[in-house]
Amino acid sequence: MRILGMISGTSYDGIDVACCEFTQTGDVIEVKQVGFSSFEYSKDLHELIAQSMPPRPVDMERVCVLDTLIGQAFSKAAQSAMREFDFEPELIVSHGQTLFHWIDENHKAKGTLQLGEASWIAEETGVQVLSNIRARDVAAGGHGAPLVSILDQLLFGHGEKPEGAVNLGGISNITIAGKSIVPMAYDIGPANGLLDAAIFAHSEGKFSFDANGRLAAAGTVDPNLLQKFLDEPYYALPAPKSTGKELFHLPYIIAHAGPVSSWKIENLMATLLELTVETVAREVEKYSLSKLYVAGGGSANPVMMKRLQDRLPNCGVFSIAELGVDPRAKESIAFALIGYLTLHGLPGQIPSCTGASGGRLLGSLIPGKGPLQVPDASLTAPTKIRIVK
Repeated sequence: MRILGMISGTSYDGIDVACCEFTQTGDVIEVKQVGFSSFEYSKDLHELIAQSMPPRPVDMERVCVLDTLIGQAFSKAAQSAMREFDFEPELIVSHGQTLFHWIDENHKAKGTLQLGEASWIAEETGVQVLSNIRARDVAAGGHGAPLVSILDQLLFGHGEKPEGAVNLGGISNITIAGKSIVPMAYDIGPANGLLDAAIFAHSEGKFSFDANGRLAAAGTVDPNLLQKFLDEPYYALPAPKSTGKELFHLPYIIAHAGPVSSWKIENLMATLLELTVETVAREVEKYSLSKLYVAGGGSANPVMMKRLQDRLPNCGVFSIAELGVDPRAKESIAFALIGYLTLHGLPGQIPSCTGASGGRLLGSLIPGKGPLQVPDASLTAPTKIRIVK
């Protein structure tokens, strides 16, 4: 089955598109990544999204405009990938762009909002589209995250010793799986989100990220400031839990580090990078993980990867590429997988990872140019996944 998966993460730097072919024999799924591309938002749309992220207030006109423009951008990205890889999907899965994740005072997820009206994708590609992926899990009492844990469980959940996978995007999340434990997953905290916010503010919009961690490598960690960041109550909450830019944003940095004009940017970047490393390392040590597979933008940051390995001498730190998964494409592959499961009548999340009351089919299906195409739902529930060339 040919499925195109798309997502723009909490860093909102562009739309990742993975073209995947799924085949299944018994309880084993094989996935071939036919192609992967990442498409930047236009400068105007990127700025509009940035101006609409928490804690900035927005009105319903802004929500409507963003919903349309993001949907059109996702449609263009899908069409471009279909042309580039000569790929005719039977299903497109669109995560959209998260603009708000509602966590109440009791740390329960009450709602989640991903914008990018998927009707634009269905109308302009003629392909049926699965969207609004997270909402059903939230309605069932879950956090709607981290949904990538379904892919992680199938990749390495059959190992004898507990292993972990961490995604270092705007927010870091971890999956812990193995034969000896019940799988679990949760958001750890900020990964690149605070780093990106700091460099963007300090450079007055000239830079949106610290390329190859150069600034952080040139700085010195401020131990007092690091401890202030580590005192954040979120880290002590039990799993399952989720967070986002509703908590970790520019005003959060200013509240701890002072006004932008007072920053020595190299030292602040070094401290924020160490915050990511330390918060991840503490979770790895908590479960005595033997291996940690890293994906997301942070996996391409050599400074962050070296610090993780140095901080975790008893745990092997690897790129998720060790399991055959393109680290840039992992999330878009995961959402393509969720689409495959939904069309075959199988749950797309793991209740022990999200906190939902049970397994649920995820997403809302929009017809393409013809009637909905839903395959036979008598498929065996998969227990393993293999990435093939």
